[in-house]
Amino acid sequence: MAQVTITINSREYAVACEDGQEVRIYQLARVLDEKAKMISQGIGQVNESLLLAMVGLLVADELSELKKGQHAPQPAPVDDTRLCETDTEIADKIKLLTEQINSVAMQINLM
Repeated sequence: MAQVTITINSREYAVACEDGQEVRIYQLARVLDEKAKMISQGIGQVNESLLLAMVGLLVADELSELKKGQHAPQPAPVDDTRLCETDTEIADKIKLLTEQINSVAMQINLM
């Protein structure tokens, strides 16, 4: 079992973690520290317990919103074959219109 020292709001905490998870713990602690600083800047210095509770609420809210987003309907898969057919149809229409425009332009030039 590894032990790391993390810093949140200028206060150090010794935390035990599984071997190999040290970097991840530091990354997560950095997220908590940023949120603690954001709260402190917004409302001023508060006691440590309240600050950590507020940070926890922010993180819980973000997690809740992410979970809601996972249940959103997923877009239908794109049918590549149909897209290619549509592209070909559009290209054919453009070619036909170009021929018609050129024909009209030639008739105007003959006048």
